[in-house]
Amino acid sequence: MGLFRATRYLASIDMLEVEWLKSQGIRCVLMDRDNTCVPRDSKVAPPKVQDWIDRVHAAGIPTCVVSNNFHTKQVERSARELESECIHHAMKPAPFAVRAALKRMGVSPNEAVLIGDQVYTDIIAGNLAGVRTVLVRPQCNTDLWYTHIMRIGERAILHGRVFEGE
Repeated sequence: MGLFRATRYLASIDMLEVEWLKSQGIRCVLMDRDNTCVPRDSKVAPPKVQDWIDRVHAAGIPTCVVSNNFHTKQVERSARELESECIHHAMKPAPFAVRAALKRMGVSPNEAVLIGDQVYTDIIAGNLAGVRTVLVRPQCNTDLWYTHIMRIGERAILHGRVFEGE
């Protein structure tokens, strides 16, 4: 189960304490876009997510969006709005894009965390790349058809897991 297990479980990305990031020696936050930073039924991050990212940046920690989304312009626009670097077409759970993000950001795996809303993509990719992982609840119920199928398996893996902040 180690491959499927996150370092932390939070109700939403904005609940991750900047102090915790600093105490863990985190020098870069990697984050999924769809349903982690930007609700799937929206094109922009909610103000609470933008405020959280602003606090992370104010603490001197850069961010990078690592997204499986193939809509390059959407991902790049979101990254600009979040003042983040970005990698699209990530092909998570393969760890290659996470490793590319680490290289781009100039950090080692033990200096980064990957935050995402899916076990089978985000958490596995982060664990394979050797970074800490944070699983958050999706921001909305709108998902791609195949993501709905994967969420069935996720429920079995997460059965009884407590998400901080709920």
